[in-house]
Amino acid sequence: MHRDPERLERVARVALRLALAAGFLSAVADRFGLWGAPGAPGVAWGAWGPFVAYTGTLNGFLPAAFIPTVAAAATAAEVVLAGLLLAGRQLRRTALASAALLGLFAFAMTAAFGPKPPLDYSVFAAAAGALALAALAGRPRTPPAAP
Repeated sequence: MHRDPERLERVARVALRLALAAGFLSAVADRFGLWGAPGAPGVAWGAWGPFVAYTGTLNGFLPAAFIPTVAAAATAAEVVLAGLLLAGRQLRRTALASAALLGLFAFAMTAAFGPKPPLDYSVFAAAAGALALAALAGRPRTPPAAP
């Protein structure tokens, strides 16, 4: 079987970009009820209010007045990062920022609920995938070999 590591890296880059962007956009869609109403099967929040309440639980060390801003900032960051991932722009920086955001989510979830939820939701795996994408994006691309 012919092995082409450069092709595998290209496929991995695209797969990681799409998977990370889809994860971010799916979570944002849930906050606005696009996956269903609160309490529907498979729906985490179903509306903005439950998401803000969840943000407050994750960030219980912050004053309550800050929580809506934190929820909005997290949502904006996910939308921006998803757009940049889909566009393939500033890929290394975008991947590193995605890893940092996912790392913050994993840390907050672990601090609030213990390690099981971020493991069950693959937050650590997504953060590691973002780091892998940053590593791949930072590698110089070699031109195709002449036949």
